[in-house]
Amino acid sequence: MLQTSPASVIDAAPKPILQLVGVRKTFGTFVAVEGIDLDVIEGEFLTIVGPSGSGKTTLLRMLAGMDTPTAGNITLHGTLINDVPPNKRPTCLVFQSLALFPHKSVGENIAFPLKVKGVNAARRKARALELMKLVRLPEDYHDKNVMKCSGGERQRVALARALAYDPEVLFFDEPLSAIDYKLKKTLEKELKDLHRETGKTFIYITHSLEEAMVMSDRIGVMRAGRLVQVGTPEEIYGAPADRFVCEFLGEVNTIKVRRGLDDNWTGIDVDGSFRLRPPDDGAVLDEALVMVRPEYMRFLGPDDVADNRIEGLVYNEYSLGSRMQYQVRVGEKVMLVELSRGRALRPGADRRVTLGWDAADAFTLGS
Repeated sequence: MLQTSPASVIDAAPKPILQLVGVRKTFGTFVAVEGIDLDVIEGEFLTIVGPSGSGKTTLLRMLAGMDTPTAGNITLHGTLINDVPPNKRPTCLVFQSLALFPHKSVGENIAFPLKVKGVNAARRKARALELMKLVRLPEDYHDKNVMKCSGGERQRVALARALAYDPEVLFFDEPLSAIDYKLKKTLEKELKDLHRETGKTFIYITHSLEEAMVMSDRIGVMRAGRLVQVGTPEEIYGAPADRFVCEFLGEVNTIKVRRGLDDNWTGIDVDGSFRLRPPDDGAVLDEALVMVRPEYMRFLGPDDVADNRIEGLVYNEYSLGSRMQYQVRVGEKVMLVELSRGRALRPGADRRVTLGWDAADAFTLGS
């Protein structure tokens, strides 16, 4: 009998739980989702981000069974599920509105899926208490009316109810969008903890870059119905596929340049000669965009060295808590520089400064 060694199990490629091939969704002549190919790995936290109207919610509705693809296939563990209704899938959707029963208690809301399955009252309560502990709700909340809970507590009730279904995949439709900033930061970390503790596959929809970066194993960026890039947060932020992804996932400085001699480039919208990192796709360009994140820009002293430097005038500064952001006028352009407080400039505007950055810290993209 053939035995599999532990090493070969560890080295095996992760299994996709959901696979999308050529998925398309139209409403009349409007194309909402176009040609999506995607493998969702079992047990991962995948977040789909994009601006309003990019198609991310339509994609989620097809994955959850609320809409049927116009073309293409969605498979779960290799079985086609295009026409399988939501209640016949081993999945659960946490709505933005939460959709809790306002007349029921916390425990009754959580245990509702078990009641539908015919589980007896004692086992329903025991399971509800287990799930309340998992989502950090006090045990004495079991009999509390859910409408007397805070917004954050109701979020936890909705999560516990979703887990009561024991789904293989949990879908989240912007569940934190209406919550204040401090509570949102707490729940982001708790969701990530919950994902690790349960081992479930999470697919999360949001327009918030910050939520996606904090929680996700991988991020998919959508634009005009298409997935333009899928990768880890580090890949998406540090090696964007195009200008849209680069600008959508955080602030960035851009400089238009034209190819010169000896691998030097001349600024088109900023005076200067620049050294660039070659484009990641190997393209040969005559004109390009240099894109530099604010945290990779720095102020240079007389003896400081950098691959690239430009002169500017500081005209405003903003406190970001542990960091400071500076706006610097360079000709007609505004450049952003972000520094930790320990490296901050002395307060005061209208200062002449030299900005510098290294070629390896910038992206080179076609203009």
